[in-house]
Amino acid sequence: MTTKYINRNIDSDLSAWKDEKNRKPLLLRGARQIGKSSSVRKLAEQFDNFLEINFEKNRNLYRFFDGDLNVKEICANLSVQFQKPIIPNKTLLFLDEIQACPNAISALRFFYEDYPELHVIAAGSLLEFALEELPSFGVGRISSLFMYPFSFAEFMTACGNQMLWNEVCKSSPEKPLFPVFHEKCLEFLKKFLIIGGMPAVVSKFVETNDILACQKTLNDLINSLKSDFSKYKARVPELRIQTAFEAVVHQTGGKFNYAKVEQLQYRQVKESIELLEKAGLVIPVVHTSANGIPLGAEANFKKQKIMLLDTGIFQNVLGLQLSDILFSDDFDVINKGAIAEQFVGLEFLKNSSPYTSENLYFWIREKEKSRAEVDYVIQKNEKIIPIEVKSGISGKMQSMHLFLNEKQSEYGIRTSLENFSKYDNIRVFPLYAIGNIK
Repeated sequence: MTTKYINRNIDSDLSAWKDEKNRKPLLLRGARQIGKSSSVRKLAEQFDNFLEINFEKNRNLYRFFDGDLNVKEICANLSVQFQKPIIPNKTLLFLDEIQACPNAISALRFFYEDYPELHVIAAGSLLEFALEELPSFGVGRISSLFMYPFSFAEFMTACGNQMLWNEVCKSSPEKPLFPVFHEKCLEFLKKFLIIGGMPAVVSKFVETNDILACQKTLNDLINSLKSDFSKYKARVPELRIQTAFEAVVHQTGGKFNYAKVEQLQYRQVKESIELLEKAGLVIPVVHTSANGIPLGAEANFKKQKIMLLDTGIFQNVLGLQLSDILFSDDFDVINKGAIAEQFVGLEFLKNSSPYTSENLYFWIREKEKSRAEVDYVIQKNEKIIPIEVKSGISGKMQSMHLFLNEKQSEYGIRTSLENFSKYDNIRVFPLYAIGNIK
């Protein structure tokens, strides 16, 4: 049974690429099983012809890319092989799992130079590993789109709540959401924190509205992702990567401490974490001094938080009590394991421009008797904005105010289970609407 396609925000970006006059071959980048292939197949409905090649399933096709990379000749041979026409401006050629055939990656630049009228998209679940080996393979000749799991906005739309979400988008600290609508959004937020944004799980929820069924789908998904560990790097034992992966889960929310990873040396942990980052399974949040923009200019990569790419995977691996999250209005329960803080960071990435790979930053001061930490720091236009994930108005938010005073920032943002509001130089956004901050 074919699963019905659920619309994604990136669909409009893919359509825009299709209509570009000076179009380049497109690399669709992101972790495994986040919906890259499905989105390309959806785009293919706008073409007369569609040819999808999976290099992991069709290893015999490598020979088509041997020798001189004459892309028109390659296309002619592929057309005969699959008995499908490859016609400029009418055919979409999709090269999936392209990392399995490095010569095909090298060929992408020649599609731009010698066959620019043909629409070509490439993707791969472990693509970043291959690109590392070919650092200058197509500079200026290939476009990239970066993709993530479902955002909360996409989830709300998938669940049939587009009109409700339109109201959220029109709300602000100056104009709070109608309280009944706010409560309904919180209900969906709790469900989303549990099931996450992986397409297979979202589809299962839309189809069944059964969170336990979603957990079974998550189990299968996690087992599948872990089975890929052996593909990351031949000389790194799979068990070592598994140990690092579990360490990320248990240290989420705080500065990652390499020394706390038992049985592994610092170098082994660092190498495993870097492999997980290339696979898109874990995402670093890097310390910045935040004295000016860009924030990355003062990044300190020795101080990092590390989180998983999806809250559903996170809670499943950590074994959180789902009923506590689902039926509680207590922020501390809902944020167990820093799941809310993780959600906020992921929403920033999911709502950023897909044309660039964005970084996440936090700020910390570790002076004796004057320790302070702000969960996230973002750049909005020319302003540096501190963001804290808090349980409510009762907190003194000492770190936030210290940051505002020290950095002369105009205002800060608190996000929690509260409705939109504002006081003094603090603007309050509900957790579910944090992605609206752009």
